[in-house]
Amino acid sequence: MSSEPTSLAKALASFDVLWSPRIVTRVNDYDVRIAKVKGEHIWHVHESTDEFFLVLDGELHIGLRDGDGERAVTLPAGSAFTVPRGTEHKPYSADGASIMLFEPTGTLTVGDRHEDVPDHVDATTGHSLEG
Repeated sequence: MSSEPTSLAKALASFDVLWSPRIVTRVNDYDVRIAKVKGEHIWHVHESTDEFFLVLDGELHIGLRDGDGERAVTLPAGSAFTVPRGTEHKPYSADGASIMLFEPTGTLTVGDRHEDVPDHVDATTGHSLEG
């Protein structure tokens, strides 16, 4: 990680791949990741960690399935939302969005349980901004 400030605009401009987060920095044992998203991710669950979303640009929707049934939340730019651990969820964005995520280092983008992973979704623990 760099010891210099990171411009999120420059970091987002440095890649075009959708659903493929880049690690901006680390805070204790957590990755701060940014991603460009458009279309649908997959239904998945993180069994042992919450997942924090902050929408930097655009609009993100997150489908949620839990003991109360199924619902969706809409996050316009500037909005934040935390998906509780153990909650099945599916992010999607019709027109595209740029997002920031906070997750424990090593957390897989498709969670611990998930649907089949299509080619447009990168099953990763995050990529370095430098490479």
